[in-house]
Amino acid sequence: MHRFVYADNSATTKISKNVLDAMLPYFTEGYGNPSSLYALGQQARAAIDEARHKVAVALGAKKDNEIYFTSGGSEADNWAIKGAAHEMAKKGKKHIVSTKFEHHAVLHTLDALKKEGFEITLLDVHEDGLVRIDELKAAVREDTALVTVMFANNEIGTIQPIAEIGEFCREKGILFHTDAVQAVGNVEINVEDMKIDLLSLSAHKIHGPKGVGALYCRNGIRIETLINGGAQERSKRAGTENTAGIVGLGVAITDAVSDINARCEKLKALRDRFIDGALKIERSRLNGDREKRLAGSANLCFEGIEGESLLLWLDHSGICASSGSACTSGSLDPSHVLLSIGLPHEIAHGSLRVSFSDENTTEDVDHILNVLPLIIDKLRAMSPLWERIKKEEKGE
Repeated sequence: MHRFVYADNSATTKISKNVLDAMLPYFTEGYGNPSSLYALGQQARAAIDEARHKVAVALGAKKDNEIYFTSGGSEADNWAIKGAAHEMAKKGKKHIVSTKFEHHAVLHTLDALKKEGFEITLLDVHEDGLVRIDELKAAVREDTALVTVMFANNEIGTIQPIAEIGEFCREKGILFHTDAVQAVGNVEINVEDMKIDLLSLSAHKIHGPKGVGALYCRNGIRIETLINGGAQERSKRAGTENTAGIVGLGVAITDAVSDINARCEKLKALRDRFIDGALKIERSRLNGDREKRLAGSANLCFEGIEGESLLLWLDHSGICASSGSACTSGSLDPSHVLLSIGLPHEIAHGSLRVSFSDENTTEDVDHILNVLPLIIDKLRAMSPLWERIKKEEKGE
């Protein structure tokens, strides 16, 4: 029987017992509609209000009413970007600055806006996977409506200079959105101090339930209504609220930020142990800056192999990992993130993303490191590409 190791926490996390226990009553006793006036409905309303407060506190927001609940990070990204862009277009501003390695929830939203006549500038992220603030400043124009830069990359884990970007955008009167789906609960965030106008997050990345997320929208910023109908979410997003999911998000985010420093120290030790071991494998490379990255995230490439084959063999050994974003796992194209940091197609194809949570142990890391070299040797023995690489090394 293989040891089971779950090391794909950037894709999703296991719901915690604390979160599940908090949610369960709202499937049974507390099932009232939060818009109803009787006590059962008002109990649900009070639970949603409490969760909204918890999210606001966790993000350092000034007011609870700056938090809007959504179905997840992708919806929050879409709403923030389209909502802000359409409002700013009324002032004649139709230029948006972003980066080449955003999540597809952002990039595809920008593609949709491009078809509406918006101009999009995508910044380089360089070999280290980091945005250069001077390049961002140079890209901004008089008609720039919005800058959207992810807080931490979902594939390679690099953390961007968000506070610097926020400071610059605030000075210029440009709206600043950050996709913080991977960062919330893993990096200390204060939307006020960092001058963030709009922020997207998702519960299932922090041991909360799937199907619920939130958008932080600073008071005074107008974004268009997402769903017309009832008066839910201050008439911006109609539809009966997912009370149990929202309660779960409130508990998950509170737990995630309460012990963030100690947890990140533990995760960093696991991550670095894995990176150090994996880099001993011939023709391996770490993708993105070694230090400016999420505590539990590592992405490496191994020449001469296909990432999909590697994942299947790891799965056979009881190890869950990924080759990139879970949202594009069905695609055979190499990761746009890895291409954006300058990797050629043949190397980008051989990628492995490992992401740890506080449930992982040193033994988990060692199990991966014991199995990984054997699998890579096996795959390389069958690879014409590896054969060619070895011949080139010998000068043949």
